[in-house]
Amino acid sequence: MRREVTLALVVYGLYLLVRAVVLRSDGRARARRNAERIVAAQERLGIGIEPALQRAVLRFPRTVHGLNIGYAAFNVTLTVGWLVLLYRRRDPGYHELRRACQGAYVAAQPIFLLFPTEPPRALEGFVDTMSEVSGLDLEHPVLVRLYNPVAAMPSLHVAFAVLTGAAIADRTESRVVKRAAYAYPPLVSFIVAATANHYVLDAAAGAALGFAARRALGSRQCLALRGDN
Repeated sequence: MRREVTLALVVYGLYLLVRAVVLRSDGRARARRNAERIVAAQERLGIGIEPALQRAVLRFPRTVHGLNIGYAAFNVTLTVGWLVLLYRRRDPGYHELRRACQGAYVAAQPIFLLFPTEPPRALEGFVDTMSEVSGLDLEHPVLVRLYNPVAAMPSLHVAFAVLTGAAIADRTESRVVKRAAYAYPPLVSFIVAATANHYVLDAAAGAALGFAARRALGSRQCLALRGDN
């Protein structure tokens, strides 16, 4: 367990180091320009649906509050919780999933460093649902030290959802649970867009990152499962 905790802290330390380097220079200004580039690209592609999606969900404040909870807590909690469950069961799938999650996390850092991106909630035309509906200021001086506020591209929430959903689907024989696991990444993509924490392109990039990490680092898990069938 000590080794696992140490690995997690090292990876998180790398994340905070990238955050510090980006924000020390003109990171915020670069992040704003990159965010505007993403918005413009989505408009050209006809996929800039976030404002319309927000207008639809903001009619239901309680639903939005639930989406905020899902973004802030449930997504990461489910990934960590599933890893803990696999670890306690001494399931061989634990190491593959842990490597895939950490691999995706590390692989995102060069992008965060070279292409910092403000989330939609920081731009005009979007609503910061975390602050305006749930009263949680993600830019609070204490809270903002714990995460990178200009790391919208790619979405690690979606990357982790892809990895966790696939891992759960691999470990269940229940059709209901399997379908729910496969529906989990699209649900997270909906949440991050509706709460204005990520763009559609962020979600797409996060999904691609998750699939790539699973293919590169979780292949042995897939092969082992196929061999059992």
